[in-house]
Amino acid sequence: MMRSVLFTLAAVLFTACNTINYIGIETYNPAEVTFPKSVGKVLIVNNAVPQPEGDNYKHIIKGEEKEGAKAKADSALFDACRVLGGAIANSSYFNDVLLYHNPTREDKSAYEDKRLTVDQVNTLCDENYVDAIISIDRLLFDMKREVSSFAESFYIGTIDVKMSGVIRCYIPNRESPLTTIQVNDSIQWAESAEYVNILDKILPTPDNALRGAAEYFGAKAYSNFVPHWENETRWYFGGAGARWKEASAFANNEKWDEAGAKWKMIYDSSSSWKSRAKAASNLALCHEMKGELREAYEWAHKSYEMFKGKSGENDNTANLLELYVKALAERINSDKKLNSQFEQ
Repeated sequence: MMRSVLFTLAAVLFTACNTINYIGIETYNPAEVTFPKSVGKVLIVNNAVPQPEGDNYKHIIKGEEKEGAKAKADSALFDACRVLGGAIANSSYFNDVLLYHNPTREDKSAYEDKRLTVDQVNTLCDENYVDAIISIDRLLFDMKREVSSFAESFYIGTIDVKMSGVIRCYIPNRESPLTTIQVNDSIQWAESAEYVNILDKILPTPDNALRGAAEYFGAKAYSNFVPHWENETRWYFGGAGARWKEASAFANNEKWDEAGAKWKMIYDSSSSWKSRAKAASNLALCHEMKGELREAYEWAHKSYEMFKGKSGENDNTANLLELYVKALAERINSDKKLNSQFEQ
């Protein structure tokens, strides 16, 4: 499944007559996790322990580390669960998505990755009438806030937060988790001002920076659990001559049948291997845009073989087409997984 998004059509000149036109598309991709068919309702659980306030937070002002810097992660853990659950719910994949508002751990071992027990999973599922649990079992932050002088009476402030999380899926009466997902990510804020105290007002506070990082973590991690859209880039070749220009005009307006007909004429009639190879690549795009992935793969592979055979494996266009062939192969495999996830 795919929809095209004409976010840009930038031409990169190879010669005076030949161009590559880039186009943005959105592809629909399967979740990393495939749940059993019986799972209709899920519960989002915080099974992580917040780090101590002074751990993994550095505050550096003009080269000197400030002592006693602290940041609370309690609310951040809940925010990660809340945003994760909201993003999963917005996908409309499950019948219902619930958020468990209480932390499940009472220990202080923030750095310990501790799974939910079978009894905990069964109890949580029974009490909340759900079929499965998605649990953040550990979420750690490493934050650095730094203020440095950029020029005379001018300062730059940055906050970098690295996140490392472990998320598991559980179903009742199962000894081991359904799956374990490790997520690593980072986020940065950057501001500039004439005075240091102004930076303190426009940059997030340490607590809010952790909360913002946690929300970002949840918003990115959701794609592991539900089918989702992703932005990708494709291209088509242009060229001199009426058919090339007509085909490009149709492609610009997303009229892929008409563009494909023109490019097929060029492929069938041209005596130039390069024109045939470019037309074959363009025909691959036409088929992909219509969801015909196997046909797209065949045309892309033809184009790649022609460029590789005539220009060599180190040719830039051959390398570009090799990546496209691999991307289409991955999409074909992904569609099989996607279909299985929607057959539930």
